[in-house]
Amino acid sequence: MKYLQIDNQLFIENRKRFASKLKANTLAILNSNDVLPTNADGTMPFRQNNDLFWLSGVDQEESVLLIYPDNKEEKEILFLKETNAHIAIWEGAKLDKQKALATSGIADIYWLSEMESKLEELIGKCDGIYLNKNIHSRSASEVETRDDRFRKMISEKYNKEILEVAPIMHELRSIKSETEIALMQNACNITEKGVRRILPLIKPGIMEYEIEAELMHEFLRNRSSGFAYQPIIGSGRDSCVLHYIENNKECKNGDILLMDFGAEYANYASDLTRTVPVNGKFSDRQKAVYNSVLHVMKEATNMLRPGTILKQYNTEIGRIMELELIKLGLLDKHDVQKQDSKKPLFRQYFMHETSHYLGLDVHDVGNFDWAMKEGMVFTCEPGIYILEEELGIRLENDILVTSNGPDDLMKNIPIEAEEIEDLMNS
Repeated sequence: MKYLQIDNQLFIENRKRFASKLKANTLAILNSNDVLPTNADGTMPFRQNNDLFWLSGVDQEESVLLIYPDNKEEKEILFLKETNAHIAIWEGAKLDKQKALATSGIADIYWLSEMESKLEELIGKCDGIYLNKNIHSRSASEVETRDDRFRKMISEKYNKEILEVAPIMHELRSIKSETEIALMQNACNITEKGVRRILPLIKPGIMEYEIEAELMHEFLRNRSSGFAYQPIIGSGRDSCVLHYIENNKECKNGDILLMDFGAEYANYASDLTRTVPVNGKFSDRQKAVYNSVLHVMKEATNMLRPGTILKQYNTEIGRIMELELIKLGLLDKHDVQKQDSKKPLFRQYFMHETSHYLGLDVHDVGNFDWAMKEGMVFTCEPGIYILEEELGIRLENDILVTSNGPDDLMKNIPIEAEEIEDLMNS
């Protein structure tokens, strides 16, 4: 890991919160993610299962966490891949039991080779088993995970009630602790450094991938593992493509450039979008659309408060966006008055929602039917996309919901049109 070690009190408290949600005399078992293959003997970079990380801080493959609050002894057990000198030389040092204790705060640690007999002992005493699986509202993966295979094994081998970890984790992970907020703020601060690095470099003739490379350089030198998600660096027509990730074109004079990226720090994501003029000066039309998006963003940000319902929030943002699109000459107010409420006309130019949960996942876990609570973090990212003008503008910051009003974790990153132009021409 590149990030500084996290105080294990975060994970100790997380496990306490989680254990309090389990039914009487049940245990929970969570697995690390798989190391995914490429070709021959190659593998993809390892990324830990976020639920396991949130509960333990363990950022290593082939790890298993067991939590059994009603057991008389060994209420928390960590199973790890046994390390040795050979593994240390070929793969690098793995967690030994002392380091695992320091990382997680878990005292009872076994090697994976001991797990089968330990499971036999503990499962024989419990009334039900909580297992994990991905039930995120946007999940579309058909890949069988380590948790999926483990579930099959448990179901076939043991006659116990299977309960779901995910609903508990969605509730708990949606509220960020002070330590988590500090980690996310650090991710946002690294993203800010990336913004300030690239804006003076953007000129006609620069390639989109050169901008991506400069960002990666800045992220890595600040202890980030890299991008929190595949970055979007789209100029000209591709500023209107919501998930353009080729990043392979030359940025040309007169183009607008939409950049959606964020640094990851200690597995926590940041998520930012800025749209800038390639030549360092917005045209009148570009600035008019930009300021409309910025106005919607400011209005939306102010609504990210305790008690706000996301679905109602998105409806209200739609009404604000309609007014801006009418002002820009993109919609006719009479047509808007007669529109089908189920198919609002503003969706021609603003196709996505304004906010999503943010945390260990970029599209973090949480329910869109819930009222917002203090400690939740949301993106705020309105946009206007005018394909016929090859003009797409999106702006995005990360907002912490507090009892004192929205706290913009990216408030120090330039966003006003004049600020952008000044920095680009500095």
